[in-house]
Amino acid sequence: MDGGYTGLCRRLISEAGASIGDEVLVVTRKGEYRGFLMMRYELGAADHIVLKLANGYNIGVKVWDDSRVVKLSESRPPSFRAVEPPPPDPGLPHVAVISTGGTIASRVDYRTGGVRPALTASDLLSAVPELSGIARISAEVLMSIYSENMNPRNWALMAERVDSLLRSDVDGVVIAHGTDTMGYSAAALSFVLQQPPKPVVLVGSQRSSDRPSSDAALNLVAAVDIAAKAPIAEVGVCMHLGHSDDVIAFHRGVRVVKLHTSSRSAFKSVNCEPLALWTRSGLKIQAEKYHRRGGDDYRFMPGFDERALLLKFYPGMSPEVLEVLRERLCLRGVVLEGTGLGHVSSSFIPTLKRLRDEGVFVGMTSQCRYGRVDMLVYDNGRDLLRAGVVPLDNMLAETALVKLMWVLARAEEYEEVKRLMATNLVGEMGGRSMPEGVG
Repeated sequence: MDGGYTGLCRRLISEAGASIGDEVLVVTRKGEYRGFLMMRYELGAADHIVLKLANGYNIGVKVWDDSRVVKLSESRPPSFRAVEPPPPDPGLPHVAVISTGGTIASRVDYRTGGVRPALTASDLLSAVPELSGIARISAEVLMSIYSENMNPRNWALMAERVDSLLRSDVDGVVIAHGTDTMGYSAAALSFVLQQPPKPVVLVGSQRSSDRPSSDAALNLVAAVDIAAKAPIAEVGVCMHLGHSDDVIAFHRGVRVVKLHTSSRSAFKSVNCEPLALWTRSGLKIQAEKYHRRGGDDYRFMPGFDERALLLKFYPGMSPEVLEVLRERLCLRGVVLEGTGLGHVSSSFIPTLKRLRDEGVFVGMTSQCRYGRVDMLVYDNGRDLLRAGVVPLDNMLAETALVKLMWVLARAEEYEEVKRLMATNLVGEMGGRSMPEGVG
C-alpha cells in the first residue's frame, strides 16, 4: 500500500491491513467516517486520509496519534466491463466522437475514484446509454492531453482529422475537449473549417463524472444530438446554459469564452446570442444568421503561424516589454488587450509606430468582455490609430490571437494581414453589442 500516504496516515492504514479501494472506518476524536479509501492527492495535507463517501463525494479526514482505521471490506481490482450495446439502428444518424483529453469522455471507478478513458463506442454507450437512441456512434482517441497543453500544432491535427470525417458519411462530429482552452480550439477550427457541411461540436465538462453534480453526461447527450440532427452546420461549443439540468447552449466557436473556473454555466456567448438552446423537447435556434447543414461551400483552410502574441496592458507597463518580445520571438503580429474603448499608455506610441514601420501588425481589443473598441473617442485612441494600431471591433482577444495566427499563415504583406484581420470572416466580429442580460 502506498497511495501517496506517509507518516502517521501510512502507519494507521498499514496496521488495519487496508489498501486503496477498500471500504474502511476511520475513527477519530471528531467522529467516525465510513467510505472507500482513496489515494492521497499529491499536494493534500499529510495528516488527512481521503475517503469516498456513499453519496459520491470525497472528504479528507484528519487523524491523530490516537485515531485508528478499521478495514470493513476488501476491494476488487478496478475494472470496467462494457455492456453489450444494442445493435446499431441503420435509420439513425452517424456521429463521430473524437477525444482530445479531459474528463468528459471518461468513466470513473467509484470504489477507487480512478478515471479511465471510455472512448470505444461500447464504452460510451455503457456510460451514457441514452446515446444509442440518438445516433450510431463511432469513437476514437486522437490525443490525450490537458487542454492547457494544447498548441497550434494540436489544432492542426484536430482540423485534419475533422476534415476527413466531414468528407465521409458521418452526419456530424463531436470533439471531447478539456474546458480551459476549449474556446481557443473552437476558434481555431472555425477559421480552418469554414462553412462546414455538417456540425462540428466541441464539448467538455466542468465537473468530473464521479460528482453527483457532474455536467458530463447531459453535455455529451446534447452535443451528439446537435451533431446528428441540428440544421446548423458550424463549429460550436456545447455546454450548460445555467446551473440546472434543463438547457444546454450551443455557442458559436469564435464568440464563446469561459467566464468561471468551476460553474457548470461557465461558458457564455459574448456580444451575441448562442447559436441555439437545446432541451430534451427540441432545439431552439437563437441566431438570426447561421450556416446551414448540407451546403456545398465548404473550405478547408489549414495553417497557423505562431509568430503572434496576445499582450494584456496594465498600468505602469513599460513599452520595453513589447520591444523585447518582438525581438526575441521574431513576432509578425501582436494583439493588444487594452483598457476600455481600446487604449494603452501613450508611452507605447513610439514603439507601436516603429513596429508598424517594420511591418508588424498590431491589433487592439478590449479587456472589457462586452462592447466594442472605439479609438476615435479620446485623444489617446486617435494617437494610437495614427501610430498604426488597428481596432478589432468587438472581437474577443482570444479569438483575435487565433485569427492572427491563421491570417499570418496565408498573408505575407502587411496590408493583406490588416485587411483580413479587419474583415468578419466566420462571425467573429460585428453585430450589435449589448451588455450581458440586457435586450
